Amino acid sequence: MRIVFMGTPDFAVPTLRALHAAAHEVVCVYTQPPRPAGRGKKLQPSPVQVAAEGLGIEVRSPKSLKSPEEQVRFEALDADVAVVAAYGLILPQAILDATEHGCLNVHASILPRWRGAAPIHRAVMAGDPVTGITIMQMEAGLDTGPMLATVRTPIEHKTTGELTGELAELGAQLMVGTLRELTNHQPLAQIDDNATYAPKIDKAEARIDWSQDAEVIKRLVRGLAPFPGAWFELDGAGKKERVKLLRAEFADASGAPGEVLDDQLAIACGKGAIRPVKLQRAGKPAMELEDFLRGNPVAKGTLLA
Repeated sequence: MRIVFMGTPDFAVPTLRALHAAAHEVVCVYTQPPRPAGRGKKLQPSPVQVAAEGLGIEVRSPKSLKSPEEQVRFEALDADVAVVAAYGLILPQAILDATEHGCLNVHASILPRWRGAAPIHRAVMAGDPVTGITIMQMEAGLDTGPMLATVRTPIEHKTTGELTGELAELGAQLMVGTLRELTNHQPLAQIDDNATYAPKIDKAEARIDWSQDAEVIKRLVRGLAPFPGAWFELDGAGKKERVKLLRAEFADASGAPGEVLDDQLAIACGKGAIRPVKLQRAGKPAMELEDFLRGNPVAKGTLLA
């Protein structure tokens, strides 16, 4: 099939590579424009752009697809279908209608649960036992289109980062299989009454509230690891320092919420307690608890904010 691929982050790269490996003709790749990144804030191409250029595929990175000129350029590609995976731009109706089979989206949840921008984060934070991939026929609504295929995987104790990598590979294979049998699929309408929404993670959500139960905080840590990272503040060198908590375990202890209960950084929660396993100071690499405490001892009885 002649395919236009539309995606931006690492999550989308396995699908692009799988389509290419399956001998589809990927006629063009659309991705977000390069963004400033790193200490020097130099413009960096998206992971999808890097992968596409490595495969010798034309790359386009318009800031918008709303203009008639961009829509004419898209339609002129004469593609059979557009495959979308975490592209990051709203697709106007003219783009949705420009190919014979429309736009098929690789969405990282079992729709209609977790429509929206952060489905993996939200599933982990909510304590869902299972998540997965849905291949969806895109329409004007937010992830409301009919479903063509799904695959499930248990969440267990995985972080959002771990699940993202796993779901990216599952989505790639599911999309290849869906395209192989595209004319045989019977789209299944979503039940809107069962929908839940996964808005983008707000910065304020990432701050740990020690009055919450240990179970809730532990899920927050997994759900926000590695990015943006759940965090708390420590006193250091006369000022508050933000510390990300990237992995934690339950601790058999109790006390006032936010109280450090021993010299190994067990921290009391509203109910129960947790102990950090992996932490990261601002501007520093992530480290295990033992290494963190060697340079940043935290006294028993300290009250964390």
